[in-house]
Amino acid sequence: MATSTKMLALAILAVLPVLMKASTCIGPQVTSNVYTTSEASMSISTVFVVEVAVKCNNGEKDLLLFADVNGHMVPATQSGTGKFQVSWSDEHKKLPAGTYGVRFFDEEGYNAVRKEKRSGTDGSAVTPIFTVNVKHSGTWTGPYVQTEFVATCVALLVWYMAYRSKSFLMS
Repeated sequence: MATSTKMLALAILAVLPVLMKASTCIGPQVTSNVYTTSEASMSISTVFVVEVAVKCNNGEKDLLLFADVNGHMVPATQSGTGKFQVSWSDEHKKLPAGTYGVRFFDEEGYNAVRKEKRSGTDGSAVTPIFTVNVKHSGTWTGPYVQTEFVATCVALLVWYMAYRSKSFLMS
């Protein structure tokens, strides 16, 4: 009895690596939708949201994607079959206007990037399965003069003109 249980456990352990293989997307067709913060006066930080829909030529559906964002690897959240989302934020000054490349990796590529970084390189030698370019036009910080200040100045000017006219008529 103990021998058959050990044999079953060994058989399961032998088959488990085959069942746990990483899924690889070959020839991805990618459509992306990008959002970036455009107005800075009402927000503390600039936010980037990248949504991608991935369709693989080999029919792979169970993908696990990771994104390289400014040198930091973050997992892509799956929001549906073949749909993924990556988001990040930072201070307005640290994310100026420009184009940011977001490189997407599968599990194999993610492990290769981690290995490269452990060896002291930046991981840029690893080829991503696809890249999405995020064009950020910068954040608008608002007008130089606040509208409340302009309204107060106009109100004071109207009051001064009315008071001066009243004084002129009374004399």
